[in-house]
Amino acid sequence: MFRVPERVKIVEVGPRDGLQSEKQVVSTTVKISLIERLADAGLTAIEATAFVSPKWVPQMADNAAVMTGLRRKAGVSYPVLVPNLQGFEAAMAAGAEEVAVFASASETFSKKNINCSIRESLERFQPVFEAAKNREIRIRGYVSCALGCPYEGEVPVKAVAEVASRLREMGCGEISLGDTIGVGTPIKAQRMIEAVANHVPVEVLAGHFHDTYGQALVNIYAALEMGVSIFDSSVAGLGGCPYAPGAAGNVATEDVVYLMEGLGIETGVDLQKLAEVGASILAVLQRPAQSKAGRALIGKVARP
Repeated sequence: MFRVPERVKIVEVGPRDGLQSEKQVVSTTVKISLIERLADAGLTAIEATAFVSPKWVPQMADNAAVMTGLRRKAGVSYPVLVPNLQGFEAAMAAGAEEVAVFASASETFSKKNINCSIRESLERFQPVFEAAKNREIRIRGYVSCALGCPYEGEVPVKAVAEVASRLREMGCGEISLGDTIGVGTPIKAQRMIEAVANHVPVEVLAGHFHDTYGQALVNIYAALEMGVSIFDSSVAGLGGCPYAPGAAGNVATEDVVYLMEGLGIETGVDLQKLAEVGASILAVLQRPAQSKAGRALIGKVARP
């Protein structure tokens, strides 16, 4: 039996990754309330929004209003996604203190998602890293398609390791390895993490798993076995990827917290409060509970 960590860090991506693909417009007020309630439930890293073009991601058009209207809680970080220097400067103007950039391990996905090659995407981030260093702003990096691509199929672990290594060299303090379309299995996840960990300290690696084939939780367990102690998740299992056809949502934060509690691993999250937050945003979206833990707790939670 492997030695489990005493504590894991959960990066809540619901307000950004979870809502970005929703066709129904979610109001700024609801987004702010969602973020604040997630913080009150004990989450200490909450991806708040994305400073991207509203033409491509209309749900994030109110990014500045979200950041400036947010009641920030001490000890909680609110990273925002930025695609380039223009997005970075807009995020700074709105008071962001941490940003995230995203690259892909798949050339085809990179071109369809951000309209440039992997090499070009990394070059595009160089000014962001320079500006962030000058302002002492933390940067998180995402590597999408780490376990498979909707266009290319299998993605070589070497390709994932190369992108992750480059992001680390450029200045990322944390690197999230994303199973964007949810096709990973435990052995594949471990082989990928092992390849990346040969170049990047496992302590700064995060697992970002989608649940298309119901493998997210077992992949998280497999990642724990490899020494990973940071995991991305989305309240109520919200989210998907507009450029990954058929991909199911992110693993639900409720399910991750329940798993960790069962393993005796601290998260700092109050599961009951988290379930209430999940029920609330699902009511706004008029959608039934998607997470198993959420469904189990839903009877104890009064919907608004």
